[in-house]
Amino acid sequence: MQAPRTVTTAVIPAAGLGTRFLPATKAQPKEMLPVVDKPAIQYVVEEAVRAGIDDILIITGRGKRSLEDHFDRNFELEYFLGEKGKHAQRDQLVNIAELADIHYVRQGEPLGLGHAISVARKHVGDNPFAVLLGDEWMSPDTPLLENMIATYERYNRSVVALKEVTPEEISRYGCAKPEPVSDRLVQILDLVEKPDPAVAPSNLAVMGRYVLTPEIFDALAQIEPGSGGELQLTDAIALLLQSQAVYGYTFSEGRYDTGQVLDYLKVIVELASEREDLGPEFRAFLSDFVRTRDL
Repeated sequence: MQAPRTVTTAVIPAAGLGTRFLPATKAQPKEMLPVVDKPAIQYVVEEAVRAGIDDILIITGRGKRSLEDHFDRNFELEYFLGEKGKHAQRDQLVNIAELADIHYVRQGEPLGLGHAISVARKHVGDNPFAVLLGDEWMSPDTPLLENMIATYERYNRSVVALKEVTPEEISRYGCAKPEPVSDRLVQILDLVEKPDPAVAPSNLAVMGRYVLTPEIFDALAQIEPGSGGELQLTDAIALLLQSQAVYGYTFSEGRYDTGQVLDYLKVIVELASEREDLGPEFRAFLSDFVRTRDL
C-alpha cells in the first residue's frame, strides 16, 4: 500500500440557504450568524487549523460575499482601531485573515452536498482532504478531526465521523453498517441515507466531518441524483466502499448542529458560560432566570 499523504486541505461547504433561520438569513449567510461574538464559520475554520490544516477551500453560493470579506484584511478598520488604542481588537482582526490560506469557489446550482464536494476537485487534485460541514460546531476540547486524520494516516483510507443517535433520529442521517475494529474505530460495510428506523443497519449516524481519499471524486462522478435532484455524498462513499475500505471513527460528545435553532442557542449558552470575561455574570443571570421561572 502506498504511504499516505499528509492531510493539509479542508473543504467547507457553505452554499446552503439556511431556511431554518429565516428571516435572519434572508440577507446574510447562515454561516455568518454570530455565536457569542464570532460567526459560526470561524469556529469551523479554527477547528481545521487546530488539526494542522493550512489550506482551506470554502464552497460558496449567491449572496455569500460576506464570508470572503470576513476572512480578508480590512485595513481601514485596523487603522481606526490602532488610532483609538484598541490594539487587542486590531490584532484579533489581523489574526483572522492569517488563520490559513483560504480560497473560494462557487457552487453554481444547489444540487446537494455531493455536488458541492465535486466542485472542489480542481483545487484538491490527487490529495486526501478533510470535509467540515459549516453548520456543525465541535467543541475545541473534542479532538475529533485530529483523531480522524491520524486514522487516515494509519490506514491510508477514508474516515467518516459517526455518532450514536436514538432510533427516532436515525432517519435524519446517513447510517453506517459497522464492523468493529477497535475501541472507537469501525470498518463501514455499507451506508444507507436516511433509513427507516425499522430497517436501519445500526444507530451510528454520519456526522459532518470526513477525511476522504481523492478517489471520492470518481465516485461522485458516477452516482445518480437522488430526491430533489441532489447528489448525496453518502451515496458516493457507499460506491467507494466497492473498491476500497472506509472507516468510521465514533465519538459521543462536543457536537452541536448549529443549523438547528435549539442547538445554535445551546452553543451560545455553553460558550458564554465558559468565557472568563462573560461566564461569572452570565452564569449568575442564568441561575436567577431559571430560579424565577420555576417559582
